[in-house]
Amino acid sequence: MDYVNLGRTGLKVSRICLGCMTYGAPAKPGAAKAGRHEWALNEEQSQPFFHQALDAGINFFDTANVYSSGASEEVLGRFLRANVRREAVVVATKVHGAMREEPNGRGLSRKAILFELDESLRRLQMDYVDLWQIHRCDYETPIEETLEALHDVVKAGKVRYIGASSMYSWQFAKALYVADRHGWTRFVSMQNHYNLLYREEEREMIPLCREEGVGLIPWSPLARGWLARPWQSETTKRSETDRFGISMYSQTEEADRRVVDTLEAMAKRRGVAQAQVALAWLLAKPGVAAPIVGATRPHHLTDAVAALSLRLSAEEMHSLEEPYVPHPVLGFS
Repeated sequence: MDYVNLGRTGLKVSRICLGCMTYGAPAKPGAAKAGRHEWALNEEQSQPFFHQALDAGINFFDTANVYSSGASEEVLGRFLRANVRREAVVVATKVHGAMREEPNGRGLSRKAILFELDESLRRLQMDYVDLWQIHRCDYETPIEETLEALHDVVKAGKVRYIGASSMYSWQFAKALYVADRHGWTRFVSMQNHYNLLYREEEREMIPLCREEGVGLIPWSPLARGWLARPWQSETTKRSETDRFGISMYSQTEEADRRVVDTLEAMAKRRGVAQAQVALAWLLAKPGVAAPIVGATRPHHLTDAVAALSLRLSAEEMHSLEEPYVPHPVLGFS
């Protein structure tokens, strides 16, 4: 396993982060809602992937309070408490999404931030979170209120670093400016939507993050599985029931197919899995610290780790990128 500093911090993270949205508690068929999915794995099914991650040298785990309505944090916390020293791992979670059907049951107000952090710590069975991220922007709360509350939890010792996730670059630039102006804790990472099928982040967000020393930890690095197999060659429980994933790439299908076909041909020439090539491309992009990889089968993590050793030539990088066409902005809501 390779390790890298997260942005300009001294925090060392593995170059593969295990995404834990998959783990927790599956929704009942037909009853999926925000945070709960039919394709999620229960606690017993999740354990082998946590073990596999540790055995591979992965020290970086990402979850969120909304994943399986908190169950993801619970199963991750129980596993880590039983199997590894707390100081040996980097645990990231998030706040913003709806946790309760009541006026203050979501968002980034001071009230929500202080309450939801304590709830996440309780579920994780931890005294602190290494990286606490705002999952999305809260358009109903002033950014000053959010940033001051985040600064306070850092100073209280409950959070080591703070990060952000998908938003417009002007919003992130404003947040960095406001934090600097007030002397508050700065965001050190951006968890953005970035892969071979969605590269709109290259226009503004990624140059901003590189200039400001913010580490990139992309979500959906395999485009909800579209980059992991030949075009529409296989269906999974997730591909059949993930409504959000289905909607994300439906408007640019022909161009996306050309990207996947190019990826498939290159993987065959190299004699490796498609996922390895797709992740090797992402790992080679400037500013990327650790793609967040989900795993529901053993080979998913095996392929992700193998991608660290795969070096693509400049010609191969260009070949993978050439078919791309502009996409509608995705993943900000």
